[in-house]
Amino acid sequence: MRFSELHQREVINSKDCKRLGFVSDVIFDSCTGKVEAIIVPGPGKILGMFCPSTEYVIRFCHIVRIGPDIILVDIDLVEALESRKNCSLD
Repeated sequence: MRFSELHQREVINSKDCKRLGFVSDVIFDSCTGKVEAIIVPGPGKILGMFCPSTEYVIRFCHIVRIGPDIILVDIDLVEALESRKNCSLD
């Protein structure tokens, strides 16, 4: 799967069926090449601009399913927003 294919998919949280947006970036481990997380612009962001830098950082282990049109995740939204502020994926 290519990044361009992920970029076109909408991310939906299975806990509350909330539409989070579309994948804007991917974090990967440069040593292993494995994807660690996907990044989705936070609420109110338009094309990644015009708002404070809030983003959802969704660790790969929280991805439930990658379908042809959507990516289904199971996350706590507050935790996903906080992980970007702290810049830690540990």
